[in-house]
Amino acid sequence: MFLVDGYGYQTALSRLGLSGRLDYVERNLIETWFHTLKVRVDRFHNSWVGSHGSVREWFIQFAQYYNFHRPHQSLDGRTPVEEVTN
Repeated sequence: MFLVDGYGYQTALSRLGLSGRLDYVERNLIETWFHTLKVRVDRFHNSWVGSHGSVREWFIQFAQYYNFHRPHQSLDGRTPVEEVTN
């Protein structure tokens, strides 16, 4: 498929069942996660004395906390795991 100016590409998208509009919901969720991660990292990055392995372990622990234990306002106080499993 070629994208061109005008009505042609809208017709092509329509034939494929696509609207051509972007849905930013997934992007916003990822950006929110990265913002949360950045806030946590900014709290200690100047004083971190650990190794690369300890940083990796911190990220694993953070992901565990974020997905299994931390209630999310956008999920009405549920964790992501609770949202997926219910």
